[in-house]
Amino acid sequence: MHNKKTLPQIIFIYCLLTIIALLMLFPLLWLVSTSFKSPTEDIFSFPPQFIPEKFTFENFTLLWNNYPFGRYLINSSITAVLTVILNLLFCSLAAYPLARLNFKGKDLIFALVIATIMIPFQIVMIPLYIFAVQFGLRNNYFGIILPNLASAFGIFLLRQAFQGVPKELEEASRIDGCSEIGIWWHIMLPAVKPAIITLAIFVFIGAWSDFLWPLIVLDRPEYYTLPLGVAELASSLDLNWRFIAAGSIISVAPVLLLFLLLQRYIIPSDASSGVKG
Repeated sequence: MHNKKTLPQIIFIYCLLTIIALLMLFPLLWLVSTSFKSPTEDIFSFPPQFIPEKFTFENFTLLWNNYPFGRYLINSSITAVLTVILNLLFCSLAAYPLARLNFKGKDLIFALVIATIMIPFQIVMIPLYIFAVQFGLRNNYFGIILPNLASAFGIFLLRQAFQGVPKELEEASRIDGCSEIGIWWHIMLPAVKPAIITLAIFVFIGAWSDFLWPLIVLDRPEYYTLPLGVAELASSLDLNWRFIAAGSIISVAPVLLLFLLLQRYIIPSDASSGVKG
């Protein structure tokens, strides 16, 4: 028997969830509010004043005109998009044989790939930097992309998705003369589209918000990404929290927009729909 919750219990649960959600959203709400406040308002008042007395876009306008945030936005967009494309390509190419092909040592290779998840980035950071220097990848887009070309998590996620594709689709494609690359491209990738979109969102967020590696591999401002631009803004002598809030909103907005646009695709895949019994 299922215990049915009473009305007071339901109200209590919703109130508790609302409080938790407000606590989680408080920094973002304060950031948005600060970015639209005029210079005469006290942004550190207590209790916080979330609704600006004088709503203004002046902070965004001055920030955009006085700092190269347009360039930072372009740099972040280029590196994030390239990272997503290359990561999906290499992870799917690695995951397909691990999921669908039989060869000696397959389980050992997969176990070694998963084991790399436990290695902190700080351990491989110095070898990666030496590699980037030796191959002339400092101060360019490919140097920023280098650590995220593939990931153990991405390989694991797509391998599990590929294993859920019915073998009948694969066998029918082979009968039709389709090559392994053709099966991977025409059958497997469309069948696991929700998993690919999910991985793309994770990779995009990671690449967009990455701060440590670009800080190490870049020393020319024309290649700075948005996190570096906001950090440089925060370390300037004329510290302006309204500008920092506006810059942070510019940095966060594309990620939120991407999630809102793609969330409807993050649904359980129905790969078996292509097989009729």
